Amino acid sequence: MTPMVQELNFPQLQIPLTINSISPILPSSPIPPSYGDTLYLSNLDDMIGSRVFTPTMYFYRSNGKMDVMTIINVLKESLASVLVPYYPFSGRLRETKEGKLEVFFGPKQGVLLVEACSEMTILNLGDLTVPNPAWKNLVYTFPNEEQYKVIDMPLLIAQVTRFSCGGFSLGLRVCHCLCDGVGAMQFLSAWASTARLNKLTVNPKPCWDRETLIPNDPPLIQYPHIEFKRIDDAFSFTRRLCLVKPVQKCYRVTRHFQAHLKTLVGPNISCTTFDAMAAHVWRSWVKALINVSPLDYELRLTFAVNCRSRLTNPPLKSGFYGNAVSVACATSNVSGIVNGPISDTICLVRIARLSVSEAYLRSTIDYIQVNRPTKLEFGGKLTITQWTRFSMYESADFGWGKPIYAGPIDLTPTPQVCVFLPQDDSDGAMLVCICLPEDASHRFTDIFCLLN
Repeated sequence: MTPMVQELNFPQLQIPLTINSISPILPSSPIPPSYGDTLYLSNLDDMIGSRVFTPTMYFYRSNGKMDVMTIINVLKESLASVLVPYYPFSGRLRETKEGKLEVFFGPKQGVLLVEACSEMTILNLGDLTVPNPAWKNLVYTFPNEEQYKVIDMPLLIAQVTRFSCGGFSLGLRVCHCLCDGVGAMQFLSAWASTARLNKLTVNPKPCWDRETLIPNDPPLIQYPHIEFKRIDDAFSFTRRLCLVKPVQKCYRVTRHFQAHLKTLVGPNISCTTFDAMAAHVWRSWVKALINVSPLDYELRLTFAVNCRSRLTNPPLKSGFYGNAVSVACATSNVSGIVNGPISDTICLVRIARLSVSEAYLRSTIDYIQVNRPTKLEFGGKLTITQWTRFSMYESADFGWGKPIYAGPIDLTPTPQVCVFLPQDDSDGAMLVCICLPEDASHRFTDIFCLLN
């Protein structure tokens, strides 16, 4: 009988490859902006946590009907077509005198498509159900590229790697300043639909409208925004996590396990699967780090909440693909997490999620306008990212079938992050991937697999 929580291991391997070409892809027809024009980015697009590239990986087996070179040409032509309505991706970011980012348009910009090949086969890669740090070179980075560099970079970088079996991978890097997860899936779906149907297909019609999220004048900060707060880490909790080399752990969690966790909150409170799973991960993480002390040390759990449905004054249009998320933050001291019942932790996550309102999002925008944090604060913090609501497999069908894997590559650069991932055709199971110090990873597994 398959266990309700199953640890999944990724193979250790190296993937030698050769870069064959690096080509700029420009919009296939004229676009509205002229050289020198700029586009406004909201404070949600421009916040420190958005100034990154999000890498994702898609693997495809050979379908025997179309050779990879034909596939690459289809990808190039459809990408050029979809860049017409999604023309901001063809620009670049620059910083204003006030330190704020904006999109600007100039000559010889566009996005980047890299062609590569490997003598390995898809089968040689082993298990393709969980993220694997060994896939890193399947997503292109520039030689000596600075970490977190977004200024004057192509805002979309795609690498197509051909394998000797006829299968291939598509590795994407998308600048988070242009879109959140929902927006990225909207763009990917438009690109895939355009390739699959051999004609420009965008549904919904993309909408920029970042000015809808301008700050108040004067700014109105109505909440303390502890998600941005710097916590004094006097006993080096965070420093310890950053100094040791983290290991990535992945688990397949059945729908039955998720449903049982939800019942632990009690009969009178309604919670979501996310509330219950996030609480269980947070509690297991804290308990696994057994030397977390003192017991009154403040801990934070942060996670993004999609605010599209919460915004009414004015509402966002259906094709809005910018960042429309607010960071929810649950707090507790160590004792409350370790010694309290899990029902209390679930309630903390639930309250944090429900506390995100339109007023909270507007206050966040104004907080960034006034304070403009320049670095991420990790003190006592675990961040959970939920990808289970994204139709990653369906959105990435370019005409040769759904990918056999769709998701992130490597969590180890961010040791205080956990990701919930969908599994294709999995009957409601999800993947939970997290990074931990190696000496805590076995304890985490033992605790996480328990139902109480």
